[in-house]
Amino acid sequence: MDFTFQTDVGKVRSHNEDSGGVFRNEIGTLAIVADGMGGHRAGDVASAMTTDYFRGVWERETKISSVREAEQWLKEHFIHINEKLHSHANEHDECKGMGTTLVVALCTSEFVSIAHIGDSRAYVQNEYGFHLKTADHSLVQELVRSGQISEEEAEHHPRRNVLLRALGTELDIKVDVSTLQVEDCQFILLCSDGLTNKITAEELQQQLQADETVEFKAKELIRLANERGGEDNITVAILSFPQDDSDRSSVI
Repeated sequence: MDFTFQTDVGKVRSHNEDSGGVFRNEIGTLAIVADGMGGHRAGDVASAMTTDYFRGVWERETKISSVREAEQWLKEHFIHINEKLHSHANEHDECKGMGTTLVVALCTSEFVSIAHIGDSRAYVQNEYGFHLKTADHSLVQELVRSGQISEEEAEHHPRRNVLLRALGTELDIKVDVSTLQVEDCQFILLCSDGLTNKITAEELQQQLQADETVEFKAKELIRLANERGGEDNITVAILSFPQDDSDRSSVI
């Protein structure tokens, strides 16, 4: 597997509240993107705490061998880090109201389980096309789902940044988890809304399919988002899966 993780502060903000990374262990690969929120730089505390937590628990994990175990692992650790963030915010006045989105891809040699909360996204490119695998937990997405506004109206809605779910803001959370087989993956893209607010799905697909390294693809996506304003932090993780069956078990 080839992979890259890249994050950029953008052209407007003074600091980066996004975090994440791609981490390996004997089971496989864990990729995460977290987009923090909160005043007085509390957002970067929330996203960094989340990244550090998942890096640590993944490094120590050795027992995931089935889809059920992977999905349960993701749900449990989303709950655990949510409790940690919520407690930290209550104990530190400067972190009141902090939270973060989170999207995670847990990749083994057989399957990929994706979990998320908030509006950071996961896309999958395979032989059937380019697909969004997550549904934003946002006010405008709920309005779209209920038929009150169109997808086009959602793109310019004045409250498009209002989230209905995030880590750290409430003690009880609901996490969305889904799984697909490795043979159904050519590329997985995880990203914060600093990317998707500036680049269309068609442009994302076009860049993923370019005959370039994953590092170049991520840099080009970030460059394009900055070229179009870069008002937000921009974070991208790209995972490229080998298409030769004989290679999969050794490189995931």
